[in-house]
Amino acid sequence: MSLNDITIIITTYKSSKKVKYCLDSIKEKCKVLIVENSNDQNFKEYVEKKYENVECFVSDENLGYGKGNNLALKKVKTRFSLILNPDTVLQEDSLEKFLERVNNNLNFAIIGPQKFQQKNKNNNSLELLKVENLKGFAMFLNMSKFKKIGFFDENFFLYFEEIDLCKRVKSINENIYLDPSIKIFHEEAKSVDPAFSFEVELNRNWHWMWSSFYFHKKYKGFFKSLIIVFPNLFSSIFKMFFYSITFNTKQRKIYYHRFSGLINSILGKNSWHRPTLD
Repeated sequence: MSLNDITIIITTYKSSKKVKYCLDSIKEKCKVLIVENSNDQNFKEYVEKKYENVECFVSDENLGYGKGNNLALKKVKTRFSLILNPDTVLQEDSLEKFLERVNNNLNFAIIGPQKFQQKNKNNNSLELLKVENLKGFAMFLNMSKFKKIGFFDENFFLYFEEIDLCKRVKSINENIYLDPSIKIFHEEAKSVDPAFSFEVELNRNWHWMWSSFYFHKKYKGFFKSLIIVFPNLFSSIFKMFFYSITFNTKQRKIYYHRFSGLINSILGKNSWHRPTLD
């Protein structure tokens, strides 16, 4: 096996300032598929011109994380794919270490790396850990396993989609591993240009609450899920009122979006909210 057996997938949205660091860390032997959710044709022209191994698909609408990844995953022709967030950076040997694992005939559906941090950069533990789920910033997929499993649930726009995928993988007794010997840097929640930070914060709060209820309802039913999220519903209403009477407009908007996302999910409406980043 070689690096030609890996296709890297990155779903982006107004991420041009961050994703270049990720792309610079990827070796040219790997095919890279980018799904750009902002209909930015200039971004497509830029990345395809600068990086010969990159193909960029520009969506007519903001598909979200799961649906965007699915679009690219359906185009993968290699044995493996590595899903990356735009604000990740590979270490020099990250890709080779994934291949070292699978060269040993490892039976797996997903392998996740260790999130790189300065304090543990010298931790070269080779112990492979079997886990229930992984963080979605970097997921190495054995593509042959997903013919039966399917990919991400496209009802999720943002959040919980990787937890849901891992849950479905485990439900058919496939293996998920965390490999501490593989390090990938993740800046976390820094994919979008900082100029849009407040609009992104509103969007995150809306979708966190929508996805939370939808995920619980999917596996636990409506009424049990309603009990689980009730403290968040009560907190959102209380804090909306509090920040309204104290004239804290930003905080009021945040808790309104939390309330709105949760109510829309409870009422069975789809995850319709989209950030305005023009």
